[in-house]
Amino acid sequence: MAEKQTDFSFRAYAWRQFKKNKPAKISMYVLLFLVVIAVLAPVIANDQPLFVKYKGQTLFPALSFATTAEFTDPETGEAVKIQYDITDWKQMELESVIWAPVTYSPGKTDLLNSDYVGPNDEQTFRDIDGDIIQMPTRFTHWLGTSKRGEDVMAGLIHGTRISLTIGILSMGIASFLGILLGALAGYFGDNKLRTTRGSFWTFVLGLIIAYYYAFMVRSYNLADALAKSGLAVGGQLLLSLLIFAAIAFVFYKLGQAIGRISFFSANVNIPVDSIISRIIEILISLPRLILIIAIAAIAKPSLVNLMIIIGLTAWTEIARFTRAEFLRIRNLEYIQAAQALGFSEFRIILKHALPNSLAPAFVAIAFGIAAAILIESGLSFLGIGVPHDVVTWGSLLFAGKENFSAWWLVIFPGLAIFITVTIYNLLGEGLRDALDPRLKK
Repeated sequence: MAEKQTDFSFRAYAWRQFKKNKPAKISMYVLLFLVVIAVLAPVIANDQPLFVKYKGQTLFPALSFATTAEFTDPETGEAVKIQYDITDWKQMELESVIWAPVTYSPGKTDLLNSDYVGPNDEQTFRDIDGDIIQMPTRFTHWLGTSKRGEDVMAGLIHGTRISLTIGILSMGIASFLGILLGALAGYFGDNKLRTTRGSFWTFVLGLIIAYYYAFMVRSYNLADALAKSGLAVGGQLLLSLLIFAAIAFVFYKLGQAIGRISFFSANVNIPVDSIISRIIEILISLPRLILIIAIAAIAKPSLVNLMIIIGLTAWTEIARFTRAEFLRIRNLEYIQAAQALGFSEFRIILKHALPNSLAPAFVAIAFGIAAAILIESGLSFLGIGVPHDVVTWGSLLFAGKENFSAWWLVIFPGLAIFITVTIYNLLGEGLRDALDPRLKK
């Protein structure tokens, strides 16, 4: 009987090793559950019905991209206009209705249940006749309310989307910078990238001038953009990068011409590794949280601004891991074979070296997402960087600080932060063990 062929590829081995790690495997399923909650948050928690039939009209307020509905009342012939987000649907005579599982939206107040109503406290409700009655089970605040009567469960559900989005997108920015700079530093080192003396010093001078005109001269534009919105920051930053690249390119071409002069034609090494390593050391020496708080305090509160700030300060660890891997593999046989075949350095880095050096970076990214979520929660708790009308786990914790007897405002957001950060850390440890061939048994 023929033996079943075994897949000895490293990818299959890593997946088998990861599945053996029970905490990491469970964490993966919990993370998938949180992702589903984040994606379906507007459907799970919404004060607007998912489906409603009113005066003969079929409407889908929570699922519609429109904000209003206009139709004619079949009984009176009068025009009816409904604005979805401000209509109190619970006070309307609806022919039929399907509510979201949680019938409240984050930030919306329930004045009858304001001033810290707990999960087990008596809750009241105003019916369509205007009478105050005991809260129907369908509209219960299952995790209590805040001082202004905001539903805690709705805030937790929508806060899941904000925390995961900030963690993933900010680390996306950090991953791009870290992998790019780490790959350049590890592959070229200090001796592999050579150019003429004229090209090198002309290009260095060009970088200084490019930085001055792209960022220093335009510092007021960048500061104004920070005070406006995340899109404005992205636009101004992109414009500065284009100016920087254009000036650097001009000086690069000028350096090539100067490099033909006899005195400037001598070859010199470009210390790529030393330059990038010094930048990493400078950023690591700065207290990251204090730096983020300082920048976030200057910038206009915006989730996009917060993602950019966290991303621009979180790439150093990824760069260090990527650099170390490139230092290890750049002298291996398959890299030397690619060089012998005359492949360009760009092709070797992108198609051969990079796919085999990302494993440690993935581990750093997993831990980095957990750190980004903690930073976002901390800034929300301090009221820095996040708009005041956005409900996050940190802002719920801050609301609980005003009244320590409202334990539900501390326990539930705290558990959400703890569980999310823990599963990312467990995933990081599982990836680290699964991607380390030395642990193969």
